[in-house]
Amino acid sequence: MNQHLVKFKGIEISTENFGNPDNPAMLLIMGAQASMIWWEEEFCRRLADKGHYVIRYDNRDVGRSTIYELGNPAYTFEDMADDAVQILDVYQIEQAHIVGISMGGMLTQIISLRHSERVLTATLISTSNFAQNLPPMEKKVMDYFSNAGATDWTNEESVVEFSVGKWRVLAGSTHKFDEDRIYNLAIEEVKRSNNMASMNNHGVLTGGETYLVRTGEINVATLVIHGTEDPIIPFEHGIALAKEIPGAILLALEGTGHELHFDDWDTIIDAISKHTAKPHRIN
Repeated sequence: MNQHLVKFKGIEISTENFGNPDNPAMLLIMGAQASMIWWEEEFCRRLADKGHYVIRYDNRDVGRSTIYELGNPAYTFEDMADDAVQILDVYQIEQAHIVGISMGGMLTQIISLRHSERVLTATLISTSNFAQNLPPMEKKVMDYFSNAGATDWTNEESVVEFSVGKWRVLAGSTHKFDEDRIYNLAIEEVKRSNNMASMNNHGVLTGGETYLVRTGEINVATLVIHGTEDPIIPFEHGIALAKEIPGAILLALEGTGHELHFDDWDTIIDAISKHTAKPHRIN
């Protein structure tokens, strides 16, 4: 693993890479209010072992990347999509396989339309284009996040407790909730964060609508992966997304929630590896 701080236009984005840079590049984009450490190192190494040059990074307002005044992020979802391309530019990568989860999957859709020439394939995990008439998040999720104001963001244990609780609420029923694993990742996230409270800026971001209504125009090979028990972006969103994008393939993770559970890694990694070996354009 090598760390690299990407700098452009006054922005700093913290990145890490795995594997041989001569292999096809794969850029991993994490979801809202989560730093790159949730693409766990072992997961990234396994992808690299499949013959990819894997890059993970902290989005703005999380981890070691540039942070903004709380409640006033001076950027949009389009800017975040452009950040991914800036990373590729700094790494001198012309094209990459893009893998995004949740908000990162939304950004992957935007990138696939806004910068289609840079995308080899797209993998969309636990995400949506948020079309109308799709089920909303479950009440238990809304209730949990409505109490986020009670978290003391200056207190490490308070933040870790909130994070562990969040992932518990988002978990499905098939796999055991590994509290020790999540706790250790949450501790790591806190210790390497410029300001944990800044992650809440992701909840007030704007933009992206003009792209998400055009997902039917995406012309790169797309794999949609979605847990059947996702409580924040219900499974129906994944089904709709796979139907909307020409040629897209849907992989359902039975009983999985809004998570990258260790027990699903082999299935996910094998699916991504097979997907990225296919022709890259949809005619």
